[in-house]
Amino acid sequence: MAQAHASGEQGHSIGLYLGTWILLFVLSACSYVVDYVHLQGILRWSLILLFMVLKAGLIMAVFMHMAWEHLALVCAIVIPPLMVLVFVGIMAIESDYTLLMRQVSFAGGG
Repeated sequence: MAQAHASGEQGHSIGLYLGTWILLFVLSACSYVVDYVHLQGILRWSLILLFMVLKAGLIMAVFMHMAWEHLALVCAIVIPPLMVLVFVGIMAIESDYTLLMRQVSFAGGG
C-alpha cells in the first residue's frame, strides 16, 4: 500500500474487487440454496438474515472503503443501525407480551 502511494497510484488492486465480487456471488448462491432445499422456520430466516448481513458488511467494508477508515468514523456509521436493530428486537418482544396480556384480559372479561 505504501508503494502505491509513493508511485502516485490510487485505489486498491483489481484482485481485491474481483475477490469481493466472487465472495458476494458465493453468499448469494448460499442464500438461494436455503430456498432451494426448502428449509423452513427459524433456521431458514436465520440463514437468510445471516447471509444478508454478511453481504452488507462486505459491501460496506470494501466498496464503501470502511475497512480503511478511522475507528471513530466506522463506529459513527455502524453503531446507530445496530442500536436500531436492538430496539426493534426489544419492541418485538414487548409486542408479544402486550398481545398475550390483552388476550388474557379480554378472554376473562367477556
